[in-house]
Amino acid sequence: MTTWTQADLAAIDAAIATGASRVRFADNREVFYRSLAEMRSVRRDIAAALGGTVTAPRVTLASFRRD
Repeated sequence: MTTWTQADLAAIDAAIATGASRVRFADNREVFYRSLAEMRSVRRDIAAALGGTVTAPRVTLASFRRD
């Protein structure tokens, strides 16, 4: 069983934010994820193990329109 760290949570958050599918964790393991859904699931598991929130990182989108 893996012991998760805050650095692991930060690594997967960064990968999700940038659209990367490969994550290198604090113990030097590198994992390739097949989908964003799989990454979010692992992120929830890490956050729960750390006793933190289990929500996904917030994303803000902006749109512009010319009248």
